[in-house]
Amino acid sequence: MPIYEPITTEFGVKPLVVVLDIGTAFTKFGFTGEFAPRHIIRSEVRCKRTCQMKKLCDYESSQDLYDFLVDFIHMIYFEYALISPKDRPIVIVESLLCPTLFRDTLAKVELFKVLFLQYEVSAMLVVPSHLVCLASLAIDTALVVDVVCFGLPIVQAWQALPLGGESIHRHLKTLLNASNTGVKNLPEDVIENIKVMCCFVTKKSRADQLALPRTDMVPPPDVKFPNRGVETLMVTGKTREKAFEILYEEDNDHLCLSTMILDAILQVDIDLRQTLAENLVLIGGSSMAPGFKARLKEELLKQLAEDRYKVLNIKEFKFHAGPYKENYAAWLG
Repeated sequence: MPIYEPITTEFGVKPLVVVLDIGTAFTKFGFTGEFAPRHIIRSEVRCKRTCQMKKLCDYESSQDLYDFLVDFIHMIYFEYALISPKDRPIVIVESLLCPTLFRDTLAKVELFKVLFLQYEVSAMLVVPSHLVCLASLAIDTALVVDVVCFGLPIVQAWQALPLGGESIHRHLKTLLNASNTGVKNLPEDVIENIKVMCCFVTKKSRADQLALPRTDMVPPPDVKFPNRGVETLMVTGKTREKAFEILYEEDNDHLCLSTMILDAILQVDIDLRQTLAENLVLIGGSSMAPGFKARLKEELLKQLAEDRYKVLNIKEFKFHAGPYKENYAAWLG
């Protein structure tokens, strides 16, 4: 079978519509009509000047970003998708809050040079990620919490804090260095694997005890994690339990994940507040951590007792359970 043979039906050729979601850490690629992406790959490409792998967001100029995106899109089509882009429409899922330079360069590269002139695609549609994620839930009103790699936006009455997967990685690295003498500069993929396979979000009551100087609580079991077959890292139970606490610790302005959600609800009309509280949608890979939803609900209910949030008069919070994993919710929509 030829590598570029299109899918055919009894009525003729049926072109596949490509769906591409380029994230800060990972990129999702697939086709419309499918229930999951074909590939989830790291958003990185080999730099021609240094011959090293670099993230798409680690560009020094607009020309660097342009070159990265040209190579990255070429890699997706000819190494992973194995299809011809000619006469094939494409849907781009983008975040409304990503840097303007990235959005403009991405549109320019794909629209004028890579897709239309070089690859001869038939059409391109750009859709906002925080809107289309509601399509798979069949709802039109919700408060979207996107726990992405860098930053954590909430739309529609939007709030943003520098919290997300990257802040969890930094906090986890600090905890690992404290419990593993001589271990420094762990690669990002090792940190991510430890976060995914070993860490979890603990209960509010245990988190309060962990914040005390001394506690009699029995910690979870320690885990010996192999570091690429070279050495073994000791991931203590305390480290496993405290890795995600950075999301719930209030800063000097009394802001954290739960207060940010409540502040967003405060900005909308009174008639919509209870509706939004009962339609919370979590997307982003970091929200897949065990115990994330339960702890977030605890924090929200606790914050309602504060004087500044009593005016909300919210009785309960409800989370949607979609037919997807949170890390590709926007792609599926």
